[in-house]
Amino acid sequence: MSELHFTSSGTGKPLIVLHGLFGSGKNWQSHTRHFSSHFQVFNVDLRNHGDSFHADEMNYAVMAVDVEQLLHRQKIEHCYILGHSMGGKVAMALAQRNPDLFAAMIVADIAPVAYFHHYDDLIDPILSLRLKQIESRAQADQLLRPNIPEDQLRAFLLQNLVRDSGGWRWRVNWKVIQRDMEWLTGFVDLPDNWVVDVPTLFMRGDKSDYIGDAEIEVINRHFTSSTITTIEGAGHWLHAEKPEAFARLALEFLRLN
Repeated sequence: MSELHFTSSGTGKPLIVLHGLFGSGKNWQSHTRHFSSHFQVFNVDLRNHGDSFHADEMNYAVMAVDVEQLLHRQKIEHCYILGHSMGGKVAMALAQRNPDLFAAMIVADIAPVAYFHHYDDLIDPILSLRLKQIESRAQADQLLRPNIPEDQLRAFLLQNLVRDSGGWRWRVNWKVIQRDMEWLTGFVDLPDNWVVDVPTLFMRGDKSDYIGDAEIEVINRHFTSSTITTIEGAGHWLHAEKPEAFARLALEFLRLN
């Protein structure tokens, strides 16, 4: 059975941190250092990301089971969970499956709904790179620039390009993710009468359009103990754009629950 890669730091009640699409636990290291003063933080790489295993199936049902099995192996019966974007959907899918696992949840800039996507515009140029001909990450960056002109976005994606004894390789399983993107931008089917009564903080950036009025209606219908808060000046990557505000709001919520 394949196991998720994770790092652990700190002491106290467990806090599980789940990254977003194309990311990894490393994106959360600065927050992990902060949170580990109050919790035992498990910084997880989800399947087909980071240092975790590659698999030929990618949807929220199997990803929720991955995390549930990690908790079982670590003998964690009750914990906090924080998920951003895709990681937030994994957390919500696991709450649907086993809500008794969680003392409280934080879901960062995502809702339990399907979204339109245009990720082929990112993945196609990446898959077109011939890694055997790449001599440096800088060269890969230059080759991607015409199709992915945003410098910060390219830098984020290229964090997944690593070099070992066999040459350059991607930590992200781009082909499977692209094939299953409809599952990843979608969500599990929620019966109208399904509710989660776990205290849940939904955090959104005021420059992001991921949680609007329609999404709030769905959140309120299914997460009956939820609160929604907005971080001013932040977009979808609110934890990176406004780290101090994000950490403060997250800790305030977790301490109350």
